[in-house]
Amino acid sequence: MEIVEDVVIVGAGVAGLTTSLGLHRLGIRSLVLESSDKLRITGFAFTTWSNAWNALDAIGIGESLRCQHHLITSMVIASTFSDKPPSEAPFKGLEVRCLQRRLLLETLAKEVPNGTIRFSSKVVSIDESEGHFKRLHLADGTILKTKVLIGCDGVNSVVAKWLGLQKPAFAGRSAVRGNAHFKSGHGFEPKFKQLVGKVGRLGFLPCDDENVFWFFTWIPATKEEGMEEDPIKLKQFVANELKGASDEMKSIIENTSLECIISSPLRYRKPLELLLWGNISKGNVCVAGDALHPMTPDLGQGACSAMEDGVILARCLGEALLKPGVEDDDEEYKRIEMGLKKYGRERRWRSFDLVTTAFMVGFVLRNDGKMIRYLRDKFLLGFIAGLLLRKAGFDCGKL
Repeated sequence: MEIVEDVVIVGAGVAGLTTSLGLHRLGIRSLVLESSDKLRITGFAFTTWSNAWNALDAIGIGESLRCQHHLITSMVIASTFSDKPPSEAPFKGLEVRCLQRRLLLETLAKEVPNGTIRFSSKVVSIDESEGHFKRLHLADGTILKTKVLIGCDGVNSVVAKWLGLQKPAFAGRSAVRGNAHFKSGHGFEPKFKQLVGKVGRLGFLPCDDENVFWFFTWIPATKEEGMEEDPIKLKQFVANELKGASDEMKSIIENTSLECIISSPLRYRKPLELLLWGNISKGNVCVAGDALHPMTPDLGQGACSAMEDGVILARCLGEALLKPGVEDDDEEYKRIEMGLKKYGRERRWRSFDLVTTAFMVGFVLRNDGKMIRYLRDKFLLGFIAGLLLRKAGFDCGKL
């Protein structure tokens, strides 16, 4: 027996749940398929810039999350190679916070209707069905038919593969992410601090009074293979690379429990594929979030742009589905197709811009060549800080 749905979203991550809630606000029901047996909170937290808060406000959950997270006042970038004082860029006119992923996903999940998320539902294949439907085959044998299919299923997206998008490329770097918990409070300033060193780049920023999110990116060597699965080795590796770091940076690593450390290779979608030939949508199928624009974390815009996707996609799809006067299935399909094409046009350049800029910022910050290092430490750190601020000025608009 085949189950028929109007809108199916694959993936209950940031993009998938933002899209689902956006559609719900417009009166459109969706079914969200999640392969895990619960919400995935891998990554602990992420920098949430003004563009993301615009999206959260558009779907009506911004205020409830603001009150649980500190407002970050500035970015401070220092280098172990330079005698210059750290570059500091104030966040004037911007709203920047470090948002805990668990709180975001739980808030999104609570706002969508009961039964919206179906856990332990892994999509294994997609094919065509009669009447413009797409047929989804799940690992448990279930078959679903849907009028609209949205892939928010991450860097290894089944939907992106169906659309013909290439597998994301390895960026040549890995990232360790962690969350340090200070039971009695950390007392750190509400600033986003980064240290560029010979081996990699370390950064941290407080989420609230007790939790601090941190990351370390580096180019892995052969001798470090297998380390990503061992939190003990990861913690020791980062601690060993903190020469020249402040005492507060060292204390953050020391206060991170082993279950709050993860590592993963960094991947990105090749920018020209996004700009020129990649299918963001095809017929009644599209992708969003990391399934569309996986990027390196150097702008802090991966999750933020996923929230932009969700609001814009819900708006474009709402315009298509809620417009009166649909006479038959063919006309409805055409409206859906045009709505998803509109979404693709709105997201193509933005995705290309963010992926390209993030990759180039990462290249400059990681490069150990003498000329690049000299230019970076003399001139570019302040420029990079300003670049991050400019990319955060995007407004996705209302639903």
